[in-house]
Amino acid sequence: MAQVSPDKLLDALTRGKPVPAVVLLGSDSYLRTMCRNKIIDQYVAEGVRDWAVARVSPREIGWDEILQRAQMLPMLAPRQVLIIEDAESVEKLGEKSRDAVMESLEAYFDSPAPFTVLVFEADALDGRLKFSKLLNEKALVVSLTIGTESAAALAVEMAKEAGGEIEREAAVLLADILNGEPARIRIELEKLATYKNGQGRIAVADVEALVIAARKNTVWQLADMLANRQRDAALHFLDNLLREGEQPLGIVGALAWMYRKLIEARDLPVHTSGFQGARQLQMNPQAAEAAIRQAHRIEKKDLLAGLVALAEADSKLKSSNPNPRAFMEFLVARLTAGGAALHS
Repeated sequence: MAQVSPDKLLDALTRGKPVPAVVLLGSDSYLRTMCRNKIIDQYVAEGVRDWAVARVSPREIGWDEILQRAQMLPMLAPRQVLIIEDAESVEKLGEKSRDAVMESLEAYFDSPAPFTVLVFEADALDGRLKFSKLLNEKALVVSLTIGTESAAALAVEMAKEAGGEIEREAAVLLADILNGEPARIRIELEKLATYKNGQGRIAVADVEALVIAARKNTVWQLADMLANRQRDAALHFLDNLLREGEQPLGIVGALAWMYRKLIEARDLPVHTSGFQGARQLQMNPQAAEAAIRQAHRIEKKDLLAGLVALAEADSKLKSSNPNPRAFMEFLVARLTAGGAALHS
């Protein structure tokens, strides 16, 4: 079946043939909850959800019991939604057990219960395995990621939910530096709304002061190391970030934002002061001065190639499941290589 984005889920559910199963694929908790609620709202009336909505885990009751429940008529409701947590756990089974589960799932999908919608929740799936291939063929797959533009629009709505308002430019900046991840955007918006305390809308300067400033060690210090081709220092710094709990996607997102700002700063005269560059770069004067200084130490073609490398890294981290430490070390090595190595 098709693969859709979260904002297209409702359209996919309401057109064409009934959907026997939906896969919510990704780790963003906000998008997962949002999509799960859309599915429940579509199929089960609020008054009967105690009987017609259930959460189950194959680790606890096993796949045979889950599929038996899927084939049992729901009480007091024409349709039921069965939410399967930790669906990727099937990939960790031994070969014999995994083959037995696959046989049962294939038999179910050959004749799915018309009154049941299965919702498989998984952080990631190995596309090489039969389980992932079966779900891609038989289920509607929702990739729990959204683009920066959609994330910015969502940030505007989240700000209202948090009791505040955010300027459009600030929402775009927030979505950009947080890699379009709604769960992280929501956390930062709650902090920003508390900071503003109803005193006006959240502005670009507020995002810079509270969000970017809090991440400056993960951005500008690393920028100095990358600009000076200090690979050993950058790898050591990366090791500290990962040990402190920084997520690879977050680091890549922050670096991509930094590279875009460096490209903009590269077009300003080298002696531009921080105060002069602040408005053009939409940054505070101290950060703008650092960006201008660093930008003129890196060739523009290398900055552009670095941005391409970061976009590729973002895509790979979202679409596959690489070893995060090894992957990030390779990325830092590539960004500190310069010249032909960076462009390859």
